[in-house]
Amino acid sequence: MTGDASKLMSIHWRHGEFVTYGDHNRGRILGSGDIGKKGSLIIKDVFLVEGLNHNLLSINQLFDKGLQVTFEPILCLIVDSTSRKIVLVSKRMNNVYMLNISCITLVEKTLFITR
Repeated sequence: MTGDASKLMSIHWRHGEFVTYGDHNRGRILGSGDIGKKGSLIIKDVFLVEGLNHNLLSINQLFDKGLQVTFEPILCLIVDSTSRKIVLVSKRMNNVYMLNISCITLVEKTLFITR
């Protein structure tokens, strides 16, 4: 999820849908689209959520796509469960594991995450 429409490659506008956060607050879904660059990393069907100040990635969506997520003290590894290849690596900054789409460590060519 993102609150920044400029991060999406294209937008499919939606109306009347909401997401519920862990604290039970809700955010209105304005649309969805893909994040990434052609020929590189693509995260598909990302929600554009009104007022969201941070980008969020669901670990459950990674699991559902057949990926394994391992959290270590200074980094997080995302591994393809079938090939056992590392797909993504993110660094821990304070208490948050950060993925920077523009300068991401990418081993596999494309990661597709769908709901």
